[in-house]
Amino acid sequence: MRFILFLLAGFLSFPLMSTAQHTVTIWIDQLPEHHPSGSILYAAGNFSGWNPVDSTYKFKKNRKGEHYLTLNLAPGKYEYKITRGGWDKSECAAEGKPVPNRTLDITGDTAMHIEIAEWADRFPSTPVKSTASSNVKIIDEHFLIPQLKRTRRIWLYLPPGYEENTKTNYPVLYLQDGQNIFDASTAYSGEWGIDEYLDTAKQKCIVVAIDHGVEKRLNEYNPYPNKKFGKGEGDKYVDFLVKTLKPYIDKNYRTLPDASHTWVGGSSMGGLIAMYAMLKYPAVYGGGIVFSPAFWMTNERLFSDIKKKGSKVNSRIFFYGGKKESEHMVTDMLRAFEE
Repeated sequence: MRFILFLLAGFLSFPLMSTAQHTVTIWIDQLPEHHPSGSILYAAGNFSGWNPVDSTYKFKKNRKGEHYLTLNLAPGKYEYKITRGGWDKSECAAEGKPVPNRTLDITGDTAMHIEIAEWADRFPSTPVKSTASSNVKIIDEHFLIPQLKRTRRIWLYLPPGYEENTKTNYPVLYLQDGQNIFDASTAYSGEWGIDEYLDTAKQKCIVVAIDHGVEKRLNEYNPYPNKKFGKGEGDKYVDFLVKTLKPYIDKNYRTLPDASHTWVGGSSMGGLIAMYAMLKYPAVYGGGIVFSPAFWMTNERLFSDIKKKGSKVNSRIFFYGGKKESEHMVTDMLRAFEE
């Protein structure tokens, strides 16, 4: 496998990872004064793909009515928030302002005691203005994914001059988690700003962004079964990208359809499925961007596929991980790079 560029912030040193799992119990000592009775509470963090309503991370109650959640986590640093089943119902400060992510630095078994000041849905929300550039549009709010028998919103970025330069064809970049790519009003915690960058960049390309499936995100972006999260649907999702979406884009827009001009990318779970797409379809993708990939979700099977199929991949792959990532993410990314 040929990697042209590898960038890792904070790469100077990192500890060897232990595979041991530690028991972490989170106790909620105090809830808001006007907490809705009967509400179900969840922990959403980078250990769960930031799913705000994942039943695996649902709090339980003991006989005293105390809320607690027991996690089994590998050593490392984690971030999370408490929700009542949606990001519109996440915890916030007493006056309604957002609060930073909570953090866990796991080195052994531990118990955490937290207090929740308020819930975001008790305060009037301030509409977030759209930040998408004029070159971004929605192809379809309900684009059919026949392989999975469900639909998805598809975004499209066309470079400046596309309408005027009718004899010019463009490379295409396919990105996951479309909600976060172009528009702050749909993004979880800020958009990527790709449209603003490409509006003024010398090199031009088309960008296709596919919304994630919310509660289906962890399944669609994982090609392998996972004991906690269930059946992996990534194999069919990648088939959708290659056999359904790409032919549609190539037919309806002026693309350069060969592999050298077709890239795939994503972050976290999106980075995982982008890596898998290149492994499964090495003749389709000539490059990829893999940011903070959740390789730990694959239970070693991705690395087995890299060993078996990596020699057929002739892609330029840009890996990136921030220095504040958990140690297992960094170690897994380095391992994929080296293998």
